[in-house]
This record gives sequence, C-alpha cells and structure tokens, in this order.
Amino acid sequence: MSRVSDIKRDPRKVRNLLRSLARNTATPVDVTTLEADIRKKEGSTLSRPTIYDYLDVLARLMITEEQPAWNPHIRSSASLRKTPKRHFTDVSLSVAAIGADMDSLLNNLHFTGFLFESLITHELRVYAQANDAKVYHYRDSSGLEVDSIVQKYNGDWAAFEIKLGTGQIDEAAANLNKLVSVLDHAKTQSLKSLNIITGTGISYTRSDGINVISPTSLGV
Repeated sequence: MSRVSDIKRDPRKVRNLLRSLARNTATPVDVTTLEADIRKKEGSTLSRPTIYDYLDVLARLMITEEQPAWNPHIRSSASLRKTPKRHFTDVSLSVAAIGADMDSLLNNLHFTGFLFESLITHELRVYAQANDAKVYHYRDSSGLEVDSIVQKYNGDWAAFEIKLGTGQIDEAAANLNKLVSVLDHAKTQSLKSLNIITGTGISYTRSDGINVISPTSLGV
C-alpha cells in the first residue's frame, strides 16, 4: 500500500479494516458502519478520512471492489439505496482476513452465504465484462433487495438472486417477482431473464419462467 501512494500506513490499522470488510463482505456497508465495527471488534479507532483513503488504495491494488447500486425507474414510493456492496476480488481473501476454517464456516452458514454470494458475483463480473455489461445490486427503502443485476450498455438486463441453499429458492423467486412488479416498465425495458443461482442442485427452469442455475453452469 505504501508503494502505491508513497504514504506510510499502519499495518495494524490496515489489518483491522480488512477484518471488518471481511465480516461485512457482500453487504452495502458504509464507512460509518466500518468505523463503528472496527472500534467495537478491534478495540481501536480508525477515522473516516483514513478509512476512505485505505479503501481507495485497496481498490487500486485490486484487493477489493465495489458493486454499485442499480438505478432503475420504479413505480413505488420507496426510495433507492445508493450504498455499494463491498467485496474482496477473491473470496478466499475474506476467509483469510478473519482466520476462518471449514468448521467455523459450517457453523455459521449465514456468513458462508455471503461468501457464496461474493464468489458468484465475481463470476458474474467475468461474464459481464466479456459482454459489455456491468454488475449492480438493487436495494430500496421498503426492504426489497436483489443480489445482482447484470446490465449491458444497450439497456438489456437480467436479475440474479444468489442463495447458498435450495430451501431459499421460493423466497428468492418472490423477491425477483416483486422487483418486476415495482418497476416502471415504460422506462425500464429490456428485461431478458430472472435467475436464481444456488450452491447445490441442478439447473432448470421453473414453471414461472425463472431459471434456477447450478454454480457448475458458471464454471465454478
């Protein structure tokens, strides 16, 4: 980090930030939350300007990356949330930053689900970049969230819910259908597909037209 910007940085503070980012991977965590998390978990302080500086350098080093919020036209009164989701460029960096092992991940499937989302988001980015597209996420003030929106520069887009277990498929499908229901289709056109990527199982298309996709179909 010092070589990138010719500024000497405190290794302990960098590690604290990395641990906080790892704990909040694949979530729209803001700098205020990171600051509070570091103070609570690490017992140390890191000012907001310093956090912004560290995040910038980590992004320049391609250690972390942001998944920006999607900005569609919606019919509902809910306001859109603009905070990006934060990911490590390689999900194994998240695991290493907090010192997790197989047993701890199996004992905390909620957190492992976020790691799985981060892994799949990386794969979606690979395909998106090869097809002149970008990967976003959707979140509004009503509580509706959709994990990934892949949109091409010509406006074509597809929505993806990313779920570790097959038991979450119906919930994910409901989220996708709700997203479609709140959009202003006169202004937000070119929907190509609705999709659910799960950690296990086979790929198939549901009776409602939503695709359920196995990670092996993405080469994971």
